[in-house]
Formats: sequence, C-alpha cells, structure tokens
Amino acid sequence: MYYPYFRGKQFELLALRESAEVLAEASFVPIIEPVRESLNGLERALAAIGDAGGRAIVIVNPRHGDHKDDGANISAFLSDNYRGNDAISAGVLLLSTTSFDEAEALISSHAQHSPAIVHSGFTAARDVAEFLRDREIEATNVFSEAHASMLYRKHFGSGNRVLVRDGFEQKKNADYEPSAFFSDLHVTFEDLNMQGYGDFLTVGDRYTEGGGPAYAVAIHLTYIDPTQDNAMYVYHFKSDSNDTPTDPANKFAEALAKLIAKLDSVDSKLLATSATEEFRRLYEAGHFPGLGYIKKLSIRHHIETLADYHRNVDG
Repeated sequence: MYYPYFRGKQFELLALRESAEVLAEASFVPIIEPVRESLNGLERALAAIGDAGGRAIVIVNPRHGDHKDDGANISAFLSDNYRGNDAISAGVLLLSTTSFDEAEALISSHAQHSPAIVHSGFTAARDVAEFLRDREIEATNVFSEAHASMLYRKHFGSGNRVLVRDGFEQKKNADYEPSAFFSDLHVTFEDLNMQGYGDFLTVGDRYTEGGGPAYAVAIHLTYIDPTQDNAMYVYHFKSDSNDTPTDPANKFAEALAKLIAKLDSVDSKLLATSATEEFRRLYEAGHFPGLGYIKKLSIRHHIETLADYHRNVDG
C-alpha cells in the first residue's frame, strides 16, 4: 500500500510517532532514513509504531546525514533490538555510486531481516535480480521513480513492488502558487504493476540541513480532488510580508489566516484532520510554534488524508 519516505529529522520522527496509530490502522509502512547520529528519536518512533501494531523499514546505509559514510551503528541497532521482529525491516539503499559487491554484501548481511531494497540510481539491475533469485531472498523492491527507469524495474517483475514518486516541487516559499498538482500515484499504482506506492510527503526528496531565516512562511497541505479523478493536489498558504526575514511569527499568522479561510470556505477540499484542528487552535491562540512544528502538522495531515482516501475507496 502506502510507503511514505521519512528522513530522520526531529520533526519528521515526531510526526511519525504521532501518526503511528493512523499508519498501523491503514497498513501504511513508513521508510525511515536516519540522518542524525543519535538514534534515540528513531528508537522512540519505532517503539510507537510497534505499540500500535504497525510496520516500518529502516535504511541501514543512508545517503544523507551523520551516517552517510558508515551505517554500522544502524545495523547494530536493528540487530540488537529487532532481530526476529518482522515488523521492522532493514532497508538497503542502492545508489549510482553503489558497486555490485557493496550491494551484495549489504543485502546478504540483512537477508534474514525481511530486507527492502530501495533502488535509487543503481545500474546493475540484472546482477542484483539474479543474486536475489539465486539466494532465494524475498525482498520488497522499492523504486525511486526518478532514478529507476521502467526498463530497470522490469528485472524485478515479481514479489512486492513499490514505486516512490516525489510529488512535492520545492521552491522558495514566496514563489509557490496557491495550489499545485501533487500526485495521482495513490490511484494509479496498481495499473503500473505495483503493490504499493510512496512519496516524500510534503517535504520533498531534496535534503537540506537547516537554512537561513525565512523571508516567507508557507504552510503546505495536501487534498484529494474528487472532481479530478481523486488526484492529489497541495495548497500552499504563504505569508504576504516577504521583503525581509524578520518577524516569522507575523508571517506565520498571515499564512495561517489564509489556511483557516480556506478551511471555512464552501469550496474547500481539505479534509478535517487532527492537524487542521491543531492549526485552528494555533490560530485562535495567536501562537507561533516554530517552523519544524508546522512541517510536522503538514506531514500528519498528509498521512491522514491518504488514510481517509483508502478507507473510503478500498473499504
């Protein structure tokens, strides 16, 4: 079904923890790429997922962050805490810089841990596919659509296949249009011979470490449009006073006022979620909780929107 791709920043792990029950109930399987040296936040997120009866995939060789040169600590963490636990799988990330020998070693070391292989730029598809068949390793194959062509994917024709698409176009906040197309993969993934689909939430695939002061504040909330064959779009509610990076609280208030106006309008397609309720409380209190908190709410809203869609369409 749905495999949302998380990077392990604090606000993403918090969103994961707070959405654990929603994810488990919908049978959604988050993919988590740890980017912080400390694994305490990851441990708490996985504990919440486990308590809710959910599943997750943890990347053991991250592309970004503090573990990008050596994921041994992540492998040890999984081995120590989740050996024999089918609910938490090891994820192996295959990049353009990954050699076949490296791929073979990584997959072999986690072959007994329900591995998931994330194909993102790797080129030796035939060799890895033959290796999996020869070793009788039943892996979930997750394909990054932008970095794994249809020809590449043909080598992995059986088993659990997941296609991940980056539906969030990253721009400067001031440059966003009020609304934009996000994805239709939640509707079409089965037509593409996939058993699941994923995205990079309302964060996007491009990884950045922090950033300078924001000239504009934007709140990104996804919605499903039944008049457009249930395709998903995203509202970008942005501030107006964007000439200087001062007073982020006022910028947030400007963006939030637009969000509330849309929620209360007759043409709003936003689903009422725990996140929109929290945005309404923030509006009534006149409180600015910080940019990370806003992103966390945006992620929670996205997950709840897709959970509601599948509950109504599949149920």
